[in-house]
Amino acid sequence: MKAERSSILGIIPARFNSTRLKGKPLMKIGDKTMIQHVYENCANVLDHLLVATDDQRILNEVKGFNGNAIMTNKAHISGTDRCLEAIHLWEKNQNKTFSLVFNIQGDEPFVHEDHLHQLISCFEDNKTEIATLAIRVSDLKELREGKVYLVKDNTDFAMYFSRFPIPFNRDMPKEDWIKHTDYYQHIGLYGFKRNVLEKCGLLQVSNLENTEKLEQLRWMENGMKIKVGITNQPSFGVDTLEDLGNARKKYASILN
Repeated sequence: MKAERSSILGIIPARFNSTRLKGKPLMKIGDKTMIQHVYENCANVLDHLLVATDDQRILNEVKGFNGNAIMTNKAHISGTDRCLEAIHLWEKNQNKTFSLVFNIQGDEPFVHEDHLHQLISCFEDNKTEIATLAIRVSDLKELREGKVYLVKDNTDFAMYFSRFPIPFNRDMPKEDWIKHTDYYQHIGLYGFKRNVLEKCGLLQVSNLENTEKLEQLRWMENGMKIKVGITNQPSFGVDTLEDLGNARKKYASILN
């Protein structure tokens, strides 16, 4: 399957009342808000792009820089649920049907073009129902609990995701793990076939999902296959004020 850009809708879920950093989509990094950075980086690759929000202030901000935005229900628990409502509303609004839907994190101000190109390329495999990204861990300090890791098979389909560094090397001290085994940190961008996104919206919370607090395990427990694209470009999520400060420093260094 060759994914045509015109058939892809990129959706950026952005809610105001984030648990750890309230209002972060509107926080400035340099002369632009975080949501504008995300939107403009994605617009270089995707022809159809939309912010799905639950707050009028975010809607106004996006429309202020001539982006597309739509209001969605405040009650959504996950970005996937928000994406599903958004595509229903947007397809009706545009009188157009999309075959692929990309769920793009609204707190990744440095989302890279390569991330989106890798996600698109995953759908060249006809077996791909859902796609996501990972980056190979190159520094032992990056192997720490709390980040999300994955293992994949020889055809690059995910076998499991965990908040613990996997695989666990029983016979080797941890400081030697990455010398002998490839470890992959998950990057939380997702692509869905349109009909598969609909199926995901009908699934109940699963046991593994509830254990790890990772929504993608719900899909895997229900037999869905997740293709993993490997990128060399790291992600940079903003969840705390410290992250925001680091993002501002990074942006300033890019300008200089």
